[in-house]
Amino acid sequence: MQITVAGKGVETGEALKTHVTDGLEAVTRKYFDHAIDAHVTFRKDRAFFACDINLRAGRGLNMRAEGEGVDAHRAFADAAAHIGKRLRRYRRRVNEHARSLAEERDPLTELARSVVLREEEEPEEGAEAAQAAPGEAVTPEGYADGAVVAETPTEISRLTVPEAVMRLDLSQEPVLMFRNRGTGVLNVVYRRADGHVGWIDPQKA
Repeated sequence: MQITVAGKGVETGEALKTHVTDGLEAVTRKYFDHAIDAHVTFRKDRAFFACDINLRAGRGLNMRAEGEGVDAHRAFADAAAHIGKRLRRYRRRVNEHARSLAEERDPLTELARSVVLREEEEPEEGAEAAQAAPGEAVTPEGYADGAVVAETPTEISRLTVPEAVMRLDLSQEPVLMFRNRGTGVLNVVYRRADGHVGWIDPQKA
């Protein structure tokens, strides 16, 4: 597993990097033959140290955890414990659904792209909103190229609704698009403001 350790205002010497690498590999090895990569970031948060772990445990399976401690080692231990709990919960749920990890890495996973768009500024009074000139390249929904802040590749997996909710919970992302394994239709699950999970399932007229 490729592990990157970085610090924001925190020194990350070889001793800390070795501790993180050994610890994270030990946690993931309990549940996966091998994870793909992980990014571990330390920062100073008031009187405490904070640690963020972003782990890619498999194709389309991303997890994030945070931890705090009086020093960097304890902050990592806290975050690693949270990752361990999520990995253990994931494995248990997969077993309950009687599916192996090989099935989770569905060969029918679709490639897609994730685009971050800059918020459109309100035009000044009396001024017209700027529009793309004829022939100018445009992005989804008519946004001009300059409106794109970032673009990254992503994947759309074939999942059941419970599996999609599980991945949403593990990744701590606000929304997840997937192709419903039963109907073949693109679905969306998302985290509502009240903490519950919403599910969008397009229906044919």
